[in-house]
Amino acid sequence: MLMFFMLLIHNADGQIRYSVSEEMKKGSLIGNVAQDLGLDLKRLRSGRARIVTGESVQYTELKTDKGILVVNERIDREQICGHVTPCSFSFEIILENPIELHRVIIEILDVNDHSPTFKSSHIHLEISESAATGSHFDLESAEDPDVGLNSLQNYMLSSNDNFVLKQQSNAKGNKFAEMILQKPLDRELNSHLYLKLIAVDGGTPQKSGTVNIDITVLDANDNAPVFNQSEYQATVRENAPIGTYITTINASDADSASYGLVTYSFSNLRGNLADMFNIDKASGQIYVAGKIDFEKDKTYEIRVGAKDQGGLTAASKVIIEVVDVNDNAPIINVMSFSSPISEDAPPGTTIAVINVKDADSERNGQITCSIVSKHSFKIQSSLTNYYSLLSDMIFDRETKSEYNITITATDSGSPSLSSATTLCLKISDVNDNAPLFDKLSYSAYIRENNSPGVSIFTVSARDSDWNQNARISYLIENTQVSGSPVSAYISINSETGVLHAVRTFDYEQINQLKLLVKAQDGGSPPLSSNVTVTILIQDQNDNAPQVLYPVQSGGSLVAEMVPRSADVGYLVTKVVAVDVDSGQNAWLSYKLQKSTDRALFEVGLQNGEIRTIRQVTDKDAVKQRLTVIVEDNGQPSRSATVNVNVAVADSFPEVLSEFTDFTQDKDYNDNLTFFLVLALAVVSFLFITCLVVIISVKIYRWRQSRLYHSSLPVIPYYPPRYSDTLGSGTLPHVYNYEVCRTTDSRKSDFGRAGSQNILIIDPSMTGTMQRMQNEKSILDEPDSPIEVRLCLLVLQA
Repeated sequence: MLMFFMLLIHNADGQIRYSVSEEMKKGSLIGNVAQDLGLDLKRLRSGRARIVTGESVQYTELKTDKGILVVNERIDREQICGHVTPCSFSFEIILENPIELHRVIIEILDVNDHSPTFKSSHIHLEISESAATGSHFDLESAEDPDVGLNSLQNYMLSSNDNFVLKQQSNAKGNKFAEMILQKPLDRELNSHLYLKLIAVDGGTPQKSGTVNIDITVLDANDNAPVFNQSEYQATVRENAPIGTYITTINASDADSASYGLVTYSFSNLRGNLADMFNIDKASGQIYVAGKIDFEKDKTYEIRVGAKDQGGLTAASKVIIEVVDVNDNAPIINVMSFSSPISEDAPPGTTIAVINVKDADSERNGQITCSIVSKHSFKIQSSLTNYYSLLSDMIFDRETKSEYNITITATDSGSPSLSSATTLCLKISDVNDNAPLFDKLSYSAYIRENNSPGVSIFTVSARDSDWNQNARISYLIENTQVSGSPVSAYISINSETGVLHAVRTFDYEQINQLKLLVKAQDGGSPPLSSNVTVTILIQDQNDNAPQVLYPVQSGGSLVAEMVPRSADVGYLVTKVVAVDVDSGQNAWLSYKLQKSTDRALFEVGLQNGEIRTIRQVTDKDAVKQRLTVIVEDNGQPSRSATVNVNVAVADSFPEVLSEFTDFTQDKDYNDNLTFFLVLALAVVSFLFITCLVVIISVKIYRWRQSRLYHSSLPVIPYYPPRYSDTLGSGTLPHVYNYEVCRTTDSRKSDFGRAGSQNILIIDPSMTGTMQRMQNEKSILDEPDSPIEVRLCLLVLQA
């Protein structure tokens, strides 16, 4: 019957000890670990409590739900410890978060589960009949793997008349038996004796083993061998090669001839000793025959016998001390390893717990642990043979994301042996870096008249964090542009950072956008940074030049007068044009495209001034028509044309008849009849209104002379809708053009071109214009007190 004993001991170093009988059934209770360690069941579960052991077989199991320790595998004390007593094994219970380490020692109590057994079933002895009373005869020892009372206790010899049994013990307490001859043998009376040797243990119930002893009685040999030493001492190094000499035993026999010839042998070899040592039967030299391991046995005690040819024997013992050799390197077992570890873990955080063992003894088994990365990590001892690996720095995953930590265990032997293990520690990311743009600010360009949705520019930010913490999203901060939200102009792809135009841009309305782009990572809490993006709208040549002067109308006629006495370079008029584009798209140039007489006038390329290039002659036509083209510098260029009518004459009546058909100088060649009828009507009308025109001209001259004395500048009046033009550059609407002149304005070329030399001709107003020409003489008088403000009304036909 198996018995259970439990002994609980709390040690100051965190150890608990239990005693348990061997051969207990699987699942049998060993002890309440939670209660004995003072741990809560929740702590066992949350800390993932588990058993760590360097043994290949885990004999115990921890029930974390109940906090108890139970038998997991069959526990055989003899298999685990052999003859070593007391017998125990240990393991550690480790908990995490935080790491705790508790040692548990299990002492195995022996039960009487083995009977004493003899190596052989028969013992053969040859004893001379002349053997003296009191002679000793060694018998084979029985073996009982149990210990204590359960081990071998006594030997008993079956009843006989010649021998009694004497029991002895060696230095280790192992019992063996000797037969002592108490009555001389008589071969002639009985040549064979049959006895039984019984070995019993002290267990309950008691168990025993038996071996038969066959004794052959030999003829007389009255001297037994005698050893020269009662005990031999020898040493041998572990791992000594087979055949290594250990020592020599020697015995002598006083008999002569064959009775004095002694042979040597081992007796009562226990276990595997017969395989480890060998003896020369003739010389008594003992040699190594197998592998000697100091870690298994430190001392061997061998009984040796000497036997002569007459059958007499003598016994002695050889004690062999095994000298330890540093043949075992330390063994490193990683009990717990926390990887990855957060980069914000403080210095001193426990990273790993390791167990280091060395099977050697004394200095050969003394171990020191070290690590290579001394400035980043440190190692310190916790329990016996246990070390904790601690951090000794502040981690930065962006600088270094993993560490290879090599732990080296070195013993103190000579030469020393060492072993190493490498732990790969990974550093987990913390969102401690905000996204950074690759530039402090960005500038991008886009042409006006773009298509909505076109991509403009790409902003890019990087985040040195990892995974979700480095996942960047882009967005535009909510700002105002010209009173509208910036989102009405620009959008951004949140993943790629590509900026897109939401609408079509017009440089003439807006030429620059400033927006704030935010890059935000996916950490918790998220981090962000901003950058300013300036988008410059590039001008396109999408507007043609617009002619402001001379004003063009559909039916009325404005003409510039050039006297025949005009000098070379005389300023006829100036073409004034504007272009709402910018840059080179607004650089205007003026060219004379077509004229009645190309040799008489020229146009300033940059300023649009029309001047004479030679002296006017009588042969020059009175009616001159110039076509000026105004071009910008864009690619491709845009242009507008303007027709300038010039009258070369000294007086208004001289050219009046020439200008009656001036307004008809259009490209209407397909309707010749219409022109002829219209010309006839104009001539009739001029005849009727001739007197009215003469009077009007006289008044006009008188009032004009008063106007020359005024210091007021000439101010052209630009109607509010002057930019509403077509591609031809003309203004097809009704406008008022007001010119105010002073008496000093006669000195200005532009003034003369814009007032004195301007003829306004309308088919229905021929008589009126003649009257105005007649009044010109009155207006030219310098002493006229009348100040006239001349307003020219240009009407659309």
